[in-house]
Amino acid sequence: MAQHAHTFVENYDGMVGFGLNRETDESTVIYYLQKFADDALMNVLRHRMTDEDLETLFESISALLRKHLSEEEYHLLFLKEEDEP
Repeated sequence: MAQHAHTFVENYDGMVGFGLNRETDESTVIYYLQKFADDALMNVLRHRMTDEDLETLFESISALLRKHLSEEEYHLLFLKEEDEP
């Protein structure tokens, strides 16, 4: 059974844009991230991104995870580990 879900992008029918209000901004970020993480798109982009692009993306995501998740949340929500570290 798959551990990851990307259903928001499949069901969202609201506005996609940034800067109007917090709710739309949050929805837009989720929408973009789920579209960005699509296997077919990433299969193309990963070969075209520079080493710097890859590092920047990795570091940005890692920094957000460290800033907003506890270690327990990181293991449960991001790594999808059922047992605590």
